[in-house]
Amino acid sequence: MTKITRRQFAGLFGSAGIACLGSDTVLGQSPGISVNRGAKARVVIVGGGPGGGTLSHILRRGSPEIDVTLIEPNRLYTTCFFSNLYLGGLRTLDSITHSYEGLTSIGVNQITQRASAVDPGKKVVQLDDGSAVSYDKLVLSPGIDFKLDEIEGLTEKDFDIFPHAYRGGDQSRLLFSQLRAMPDGGTVVIAPPPNPYRCPPGPYERTCMIAHYLKQYKPRSKIVLVDPKMSFAKQALFLQAFEKYYPGMIDVHLTNEIDNQQVVRVDRTTRMVETAAGMKIKADVANVIPPQRAAPIALKSGCAEGDWCPVKPGNFASTIVPDIYVIGDSSMAGDMPKSAFSANSQSKSVSNHIESIFAGKPSYPARYRNTCWSSVAPNDSVKVGAGYTEKDGRVTKRFAFVSEVDEDAKTRSDSFKESLGWYAGIVAETFNKRVEKI
Repeated sequence: MTKITRRQFAGLFGSAGIACLGSDTVLGQSPGISVNRGAKARVVIVGGGPGGGTLSHILRRGSPEIDVTLIEPNRLYTTCFFSNLYLGGLRTLDSITHSYEGLTSIGVNQITQRASAVDPGKKVVQLDDGSAVSYDKLVLSPGIDFKLDEIEGLTEKDFDIFPHAYRGGDQSRLLFSQLRAMPDGGTVVIAPPPNPYRCPPGPYERTCMIAHYLKQYKPRSKIVLVDPKMSFAKQALFLQAFEKYYPGMIDVHLTNEIDNQQVVRVDRTTRMVETAAGMKIKADVANVIPPQRAAPIALKSGCAEGDWCPVKPGNFASTIVPDIYVIGDSSMAGDMPKSAFSANSQSKSVSNHIESIFAGKPSYPARYRNTCWSSVAPNDSVKVGAGYTEKDGRVTKRFAFVSEVDEDAKTRSDSFKESLGWYAGIVAETFNKRVEKI
């Protein structure tokens, strides 16, 4: 059992902590800003993941005079982060699935519906049942959507054959069930998407975790990794892990100047996967992760330019639509990657900005953090991370770090334990829930 103290959690999150936040508006110093001192100010948050859930929690805890409403269609949330450990047999799905009871217990208003549209003029969010919710400030943290038109033969209905497992829950369960049903000696195709996408190291941690499962139960099987990129996150670390732990099991095909290994066509009848370079692979299990863009509600809100939503680096307010913020995967966040840690860090900047307006609290310069741990084998984790700040009108990297090749076993074990503490901490912030067992 691993427990994380408040001090340990603050240390993991460093300058992304609640006290170190960002804003470009200080209460009483900016023209046009008024404080709602009568009725409660209404903050509506769309999306209950590590960005929206965290924001709901810290706003409600820190400023109970603000009315906080969370719109999230799922009653239970299965984290995409740590779902690869489930595929490797190191976690159960229940252990990464959480309810919103902790948030409602402190007075967050939860609406278990899907947000279907936003009317910025009237300041309302439309719901699937036809009703509407009014807001003074709206925060969009809805995650990602997929660009299915870039892969011939792939539609939403085909995810039963080609699970992406890039949203936690049923898709992860389906991919794992396909792996269990596959005969020994079968072929697993893993097809990462082009940049940008959620969790850049995710497909390669997944490759390790699936290889770990196959090594134990289906050792004659192989994995074919077809990648549309010429290089990928933590590449040297993952390639070393492939050779050290899973020799001869993983066949890596990167894109080069001549051959593009992006998946462009699938056939659900034969489970054939074809790349732009003409490579055709008959898969027993095909984990095809499509190209990505902001979630539909973010696009419908009018906050997007192209596939993503540009934001002000000091507080993640939309640069296009007033009184709307966009955090997490749907945002265009400069140097910051799309990750759970990033979304959590960004939510604190938004909280500070909103509280400076409606609760009279001081404003702080923006400081953001991200760290991504990847399990390459049991008790062996590598990490990459950075700190960020506002500079020259964008979110800019201040420093960075990455695990080294050939680290000793204790360093890797310590990194794995650190990732468990981080998971417990982010769950505590997102869902107001204590994680007793990791």
